[in-house]
Amino acid sequence: MTPGPASILVVDDERLIRWSLVQQLQREGYRVQSAETGREALRRAQDEPPDLVLLDIRLPDGDGLELLERLRARSPECLVIMMTAHGGVESAVRAMKLGAHDYLVKPFDLDELRLTIRKALETRSLHRDVIRLQSSASQGAALDDIAGASRSVGELKTLIRQIAQSDATTVLLQGESGTGKDLVARVIHFASARAKGPFLPVNCVALPEHLLESELFGHEKGAFTDAKAQKKGLFEQADGGTVYLDEIGDMRLDLQGKLLRLIEEKAFRRLGGTRDITADIRIVAATNRDLAASLAAGQFRADLYYRLNVFPILLRPLRERPEDILPLASRFFRRFSREMRREPPAIHPEAQACLERYAWPGNVRELRNVLERALILAAGATIRAEHLPPEIGGQPMAGKAGAGKAATMSLPADGLRLDEVERDLVRQALDTTGGNQVRAARLLGISRDALRSRMKKFGFLPSP
Repeated sequence: MTPGPASILVVDDERLIRWSLVQQLQREGYRVQSAETGREALRRAQDEPPDLVLLDIRLPDGDGLELLERLRARSPECLVIMMTAHGGVESAVRAMKLGAHDYLVKPFDLDELRLTIRKALETRSLHRDVIRLQSSASQGAALDDIAGASRSVGELKTLIRQIAQSDATTVLLQGESGTGKDLVARVIHFASARAKGPFLPVNCVALPEHLLESELFGHEKGAFTDAKAQKKGLFEQADGGTVYLDEIGDMRLDLQGKLLRLIEEKAFRRLGGTRDITADIRIVAATNRDLAASLAAGQFRADLYYRLNVFPILLRPLRERPEDILPLASRFFRRFSREMRREPPAIHPEAQACLERYAWPGNVRELRNVLERALILAAGATIRAEHLPPEIGGQPMAGKAGAGKAATMSLPADGLRLDEVERDLVRQALDTTGGNQVRAARLLGISRDALRSRMKKFGFLPSP
């Protein structure tokens, strides 16, 4: 789903129903647009692709099933929920076969509508997470990817080498958010004998609780209402490889028990299953919580804690290892420069001092974001203190809007045109990323749809 609230397109020729649905969905926090006819719906879907469509099965200018096929052909990821009267259930079933996600029988109440939409959006979010995980699993990592000159980084690399020699040992990574736990987990996998096997990460809080168990352990057909087919979970898919469980401290207690059995017996059962499935996997878990405190509070199982804590690794925050900041900065600048097709910048001594002096509450993740922003703001080949945020030591940039300026610049006495500032920033983001809209949107802090809307406004999109 695109960042921000999901967008929904309501397609119904009955004005009162259409108005009522729009009002209710807007109160739920969704971005909503509506259409009376199939033709209008196609136009709106082309101008602003929705995340989900509520589609009446009968329209004044055609069949809702035909519109369903056209919407799905244009955007296979688009979720479509059909709306039908009592006598139209057979048509709704046909719609499901054509790719509709679900259907609602009129009249339906608000709770039914809310639940159906929420489940549909959660399902798509889960599907995208799986695709993202599979994509990230194909990206290797090596010890050299861990940059730093501190003693703690040297000790960390030694630990990873030792862990890699025993490919069955469970590992527990602990540290504040942004300290690099994801990278360390990936390096452990690719430095071990399991490197040719899958590396499947999952965030235990990113998925709703009722979906996490199915995602990890899989399910049998009919195990729950929406289980229309058998599904293999990540533990089964990762056979011969590694499963990385991020935010393990937030896993609910009953799932902790099932995970414990998997670690101890190398076996598990799918949700709704009666047959044991063996799993040859390594578990790498991570948390930013104090698990000892969670243990004392009864929020984490002691037996699971001791099984996970066979090989604990504590990742120190960046403020405790300031000697790593400049090596990390050099590594990030080389990476960003390759992506942006430009030479890596030098870092002015004053900017170096600012970087080393700052406490970095967001750790390496915050450092990366600050450096990416600074590289965009730097018009020349040197990163200066003025390119850093004020809280790190930079000063607000003055002058007229133009390439390299940002929201920290002061307003000139003769004023400026806001749309010109926006146009310049959009153009620079696109130039910097070589026209990559996803990356340009991320640099600007907006969604890709919002970026495309501005590109259309400023004439940066080619005519259809």
